[in-house]
Amino acid sequence: MGRLFGTDGIRGEANRYPMDATTAFSLGQAITYVLRKPGHTTRIIVGKDTRISGYMLESALQSGITSMGGDPYLVGVLPTPGIAFLTESMRADAGLVISASHNPYEDNGIKVFSGNGSKLSDAQEEEIEELMLGGTLPDRVPKPREMGRAYRLGDADGRYIVFLKNTFPRSLSLEGVKIAVDASEGATYRVAPEALTELGADLTVIHDEPDGLNINRDCGSQHTADLRRAVLENGAAVGLAFDGDGDRLIAVDEKGAEITGDQILIILARQLKEEGKLKNDLLVSTVMSNLGLTLACKRYGFKHHASRVGDRYVLEDMRRLGAVIGGEDSGHMIFLEHHTTGDGILTALQLLAAMLKTGQPLSELATLMEVFPQKLVNVDVSRKPDIATVPEIVAAIRRVEEELEDEGRVLVRYSGTQSMCRVMVEGPTEEATARYCDLVAGVVRDTIG
Repeated sequence: MGRLFGTDGIRGEANRYPMDATTAFSLGQAITYVLRKPGHTTRIIVGKDTRISGYMLESALQSGITSMGGDPYLVGVLPTPGIAFLTESMRADAGLVISASHNPYEDNGIKVFSGNGSKLSDAQEEEIEELMLGGTLPDRVPKPREMGRAYRLGDADGRYIVFLKNTFPRSLSLEGVKIAVDASEGATYRVAPEALTELGADLTVIHDEPDGLNINRDCGSQHTADLRRAVLENGAAVGLAFDGDGDRLIAVDEKGAEITGDQILIILARQLKEEGKLKNDLLVSTVMSNLGLTLACKRYGFKHHASRVGDRYVLEDMRRLGAVIGGEDSGHMIFLEHHTTGDGILTALQLLAAMLKTGQPLSELATLMEVFPQKLVNVDVSRKPDIATVPEIVAAIRRVEEELEDEGRVLVRYSGTQSMCRVMVEGPTEEATARYCDLVAGVVRDTIG
């Protein structure tokens, strides 16, 4: 058996290894065992999105935790960042989220937050994995009298909504602001509309009737066509699209155009800069961010750091470099002065605040950054040698970079979870970008495919 933890917890097809009840039970046991301390009951928050398989995995985790002497607190359906918030605010030892984010309902996953609301370190994941795969957990269970109890936390939604509202400036009001929301049939379907309504917004909500099988289906942050239509039909000032677990946001402006995560980052970083709140004059994103973001940072007088792909690496670099804002073009954004993880609803509130403060429509704010044409090609590979050691690929990259000069860039990297090489090219025009990307991808395919 291979490694269980990927870049975002454990993930796979529901009811199949490793997303089966047996593995979830072992995970509950292993986490409880690793975190237990003498004279202390291990308390673990457990939440989920709307997938039908969440019931099975929730029950299995609950059984594993209680069998090892821990107390699980079950919060039901709640966005991933809401579970991270509760874990930290309740001073729990860990938080478990049952979700596969933007994947279809057939998939599910389990991600783990530490007691401070951050994701586990690689070392902690390895320790838990060794216990799960080592076959020794049955020998480590406590006596019957030392087993744990499960509790249901009835006010989880309310606690999280209060937290969200407190991130929105008290001097501002959403009274009368028309907003369209796409809840992706997922974890935000209750709390996002409630939080925005309590702040006074005039809401149109779509895809907020989850049935366990429709999460992310042609909706949410990955599919904005319905939201764009709702914005135009209702004359909304903005459309807000969340993904299945609510940790990312993609916005739509009042003209029905989709606004990328990079554009939102620039809008909010510049707002913080103007208010003197952009700590160390720094914005953190990933190497996959659009070239336009780097150029916009220079234009507005702050620095840009590109981290490895993945919100955990963005967070690590933000803490190491002392940044307060960071994120990914996919819509994951972290505001360290408010939260320890990406939060789609929190990001939406910060974006709405920037619109109110500037008095500018979102379409105008979006022009703060020029989005360079970008093409990504995934190439299946038979091996993964260091790219720098393959002369044909190095030569192809150098040739394209020389021709692009300062008007584009090339990024070639392997997938962390699949036998795949990702070739990404940005350039001055769609035609040139596609041509250069296909050229490099062809060389990759011929040499290591």
